[in-house]
Amino acid sequence: MRVGLISDTHGLVRPEALAALRGVDHILHAGDIGGAGVLEALSSLAPVTAIRGNNDNDAWGRAVPDTEMVELGGTWVYLVHDLGDLDIDPVAAGVDVVMSGHSHKPAVFEEDGVLYVNPGSAGPRRFSLPISVGTLIIEGGRPRAELTTLETR
Repeated sequence: MRVGLISDTHGLVRPEALAALRGVDHILHAGDIGGAGVLEALSSLAPVTAIRGNNDNDAWGRAVPDTEMVELGGTWVYLVHDLGDLDIDPVAAGVDVVMSGHSHKPAVFEEDGVLYVNPGSAGPRRFSLPISVGTLIIEGGRPRAELTTLETR
């Protein structure tokens, strides 16, 4: 199973991000979506699970959950926008992957057997950080993550 990972779009749907996510089985968005149009565009590619970010404050955004736990291909993924706001013990909760956003800094690391992934930002460039998305590959019940820096115009 291939799961597309995206965050911090801030209302911008880049064609490069859509191209990078094409062919995935599911898409996870870790917040700062920026509007329903972003999720509509992503849902044209695959089913989407999304959470609210600190900038999703309008009426539409308040209807999106703050966190979400989803099972994909036998792997439990917990979504939280800001990793600093992690409100569960992932190991005790049986979580395999924690996905976050907020910092705009792409990162993949493992701690106590839990994979942590931040796909970075696919939205407007912030400082000199890359524009990026990620892919979670689940094979044989084992998740691994890959990050993709997008070449943008």
